[in-house]
Amino acid sequence: MRKSVNQVIPGANKSPVLWLVLLAAAGTFALTMGVRQSMGLFLSALNTSTALGIGSISLAFAFGQLWWGLTQPFAGAVADRIGAGRVIFMGVLLVAIGTILTPLMTSTVGLIFAIGVLAAGGAGMAGPSVLMAASSRLVPADKRGLATGIVNAGGSFGQFAMAPIAIGLISVAGWASAMQWLGLLVMLALPAVWVLKGNSTAQAAQAAAASGTRPLSARQAIAQALATPSYRYLSLGFLVCGFHVAFLATHLPGVIAACGLSPEIGGWALAMIGLFNIVGSLAMGWAVGRWRMKSLLTLLYATRGLAVLVFLLLPKTPAVVLVFAAVMGVTFLSTVPPTVGLVAKMFGTTNMAMLFGVVMLAHQIGGFFGAFLGGYVFQATGSYDWVWYIDIALAIGAALVNLPISELILPRAVKVTA
Repeated sequence: MRKSVNQVIPGANKSPVLWLVLLAAAGTFALTMGVRQSMGLFLSALNTSTALGIGSISLAFAFGQLWWGLTQPFAGAVADRIGAGRVIFMGVLLVAIGTILTPLMTSTVGLIFAIGVLAAGGAGMAGPSVLMAASSRLVPADKRGLATGIVNAGGSFGQFAMAPIAIGLISVAGWASAMQWLGLLVMLALPAVWVLKGNSTAQAAQAAAASGTRPLSARQAIAQALATPSYRYLSLGFLVCGFHVAFLATHLPGVIAACGLSPEIGGWALAMIGLFNIVGSLAMGWAVGRWRMKSLLTLLYATRGLAVLVFLLLPKTPAVVLVFAAVMGVTFLSTVPPTVGLVAKMFGTTNMAMLFGVVMLAHQIGGFFGAFLGGYVFQATGSYDWVWYIDIALAIGAALVNLPISELILPRAVKVTA
């Protein structure tokens, strides 16, 4: 049986080892998320190099959003059974290969393969469903909210740090070499594989056997979740989150350029989103243990809608853009800790990577439309205005759909019959 960190390292419940777990998970998320969220900086260069058009290139990015989500339930189910370390190892390699190959692609199909299948699929395997489930498995229950906030903040820090790095590399080496260097940089996440190895199923089976029960199988767990209205409401709200995140990550530099501002402002806006999402993620990780998680989600989505409305009404100066990016950054991925917390509270950690992976799939379906519609609407109208209007309406809907969520603890095992 594969041993977890709790079994391999003596005193695994002590703070130094807990911080090692969180550093490994947050660092991996920082590298994979940082590279993915910086890809919008290369959109214009890809268009100039390939002459495919913004709409076609946006399709590749949109497919990446969808594929990132599609891989997570399956990656989570595999990690729950054979261990997170193996899944993360393969994911990191695929991100590196896909990112390195992207500048060599000259067709829409090639870009979809490199960006959408390899890089995005790898990022899904080494993404939040696997990383947060591994962290939740390896830390005490009373620290899970803070742990998910820290891991989530790692992804935000990656975006904050990677955008200026990408800008610097582009100015020194050109966009193609810069993208390939980012691919190599992802490989720094490989040492995390050893720290996060292990799986939750074996541990749950041991605990259940002592009480004459057995944990729910993957099929039973997913059937239970899909039959739970609160899980469906949570997934629907997270779909809207994906629309917001993907549109901003892919098209915010283009929005800023359309306002007549310099490309550097676009890069710094992405960095501001990453920086302030660190604040939002840590604050939300702290808050989930003190307030109802569905209320926190409602507040976040409502704040997004209001921020977009104010942004549309104000003149587009560098200061306005950066303040808007900071506000959106506070809410950007801070939806993750309460969403992870609700899944863990309702269903436990045994099948958590898979169940949160399904919620992430909904997130990325929204991400597909956010990335694709941004390019399609701009190409058709010469403006992003209609995407912003849709964004506001969706934010209001997401705020409302989280209100009826019930935070009940559901059965996590079945009795063993003779």
